[in-house]
Amino acid sequence: MTELADEELEKAGPTPWYGGIVWVDVARVVLPALAVCLLLILAMLHFVRPAPPKTLTMAGGAAGSRFNDVALGYQRILARSGITVQVLTTEGSLDNLDRLLTGQSGVDIALVQSGLADKNAVGGSNLVSLGSLFYVPLTIFYRNAHPIERLSELRGHRIAIGPEGSGTHTLAIALLKANELDRDPHTPLLGMQGPDARAALLKGEVEAIFLTGDSASSETIREMLHAPGVRLFDFPQADAYARRFPYLHRIQIPAGAFDLGENLPSVPISMLAPTVELVAHSTLHPALSDLLLEAATELHGRATLLQDAGQFPAPVVQDFPISADATRYYKSGKSFAYRYLPFWLATLLDRALVVLLPTLLVVVPIIRYIPELYNWSIRRRINRRYAQLMSLERESLGDLTAAQRESLHERLGHIEKAIIALRMPGSHATQLYQLRQHLNFVRDNLQEPGEEAARAG
Repeated sequence: MTELADEELEKAGPTPWYGGIVWVDVARVVLPALAVCLLLILAMLHFVRPAPPKTLTMAGGAAGSRFNDVALGYQRILARSGITVQVLTTEGSLDNLDRLLTGQSGVDIALVQSGLADKNAVGGSNLVSLGSLFYVPLTIFYRNAHPIERLSELRGHRIAIGPEGSGTHTLAIALLKANELDRDPHTPLLGMQGPDARAALLKGEVEAIFLTGDSASSETIREMLHAPGVRLFDFPQADAYARRFPYLHRIQIPAGAFDLGENLPSVPISMLAPTVELVAHSTLHPALSDLLLEAATELHGRATLLQDAGQFPAPVVQDFPISADATRYYKSGKSFAYRYLPFWLATLLDRALVVLLPTLLVVVPIIRYIPELYNWSIRRRINRRYAQLMSLERESLGDLTAAQRESLHERLGHIEKAIIALRMPGSHATQLYQLRQHLNFVRDNLQEPGEEAARAG
């Protein structure tokens, strides 16, 4: 008989590897685990920012102006990383700021002179600063027989402060207002700027002119210093102005800075200067923020007459808060991927890591524990029958009536049927048969003494 049984087993062939697996139990364990993994991945994908756009729109300045030249510099540098910067010709800082605030022309970033923003207008905006880039010194020329030391000494003179709405006009009004000259009927304030203002001063049509930006280039200052009767205003109260107007900075110009041969100026002078900020929407992609700051370092990090090497760009809070991405860049620089990989590959890797790292840290351990969970679910079914068997055995202690003993025998039979009906993988067969042995042990203990003797006989 044994040989015949062995032959039948050989004809039947080997048992498939999956034959002992209880697929219902597998599904009960695997599906919830996979659902948790899927939810984690979806949660991580929620925090993955889209790829950075390939095009940026930047508000620069008037054609040929320094602002426009700076914007073209950003255009040239970002092109190396495959980013196209569209430079818009504008009327200057105030126009740039207005375009950002209103969303006009789809401007993403802009050059804005500090001190021009209306706090009420920008308070609820989503604009942030990537940092200060360079100084825009305020240059004041005047005609007087003797040097003057305070702006209040211009009372009663005609002053050219640039057209209303310009950065020069806004800054000049702020300083003149601090000296109570902005509404003085005896001090006419004229809207001339640039070459017109310089010509009016040389002709004696005005007694003082305020110049900033392209109107106050080194060549212009040198030319005006050589003009007879024209003086460059020195700010001996520069520190006091900088305290009252936090967006202004005191700049010390050494003697001979503009003309070494003629030693102009003949003595060191103090000037006031706001800075130009790189302003963007808070939604600017972090990768583009890093690229822009890297370009800013290349464009503005060199030493000049007005600044030391490495002084700019700088995370100095002026009219707008410094963005979180810029703050991170100033502290630690570019990330490892952006430092050593091409921009497109670094952005791809940066986004992929947001999903891959949680997957490796959470999902992989969950998958590794699936076999343990499966074994636990099988053991749990066996342990449930053990709990029923132990409960029945406790009830069998003491004296039992015939009816009670019969009821316990009936319950024991139900437990045995449930055990036989259990679908178990072969790996747990030993535990299952041990359970059946223990069940028979309990059954033997339920027998009355006479029944045990009869069975033994």
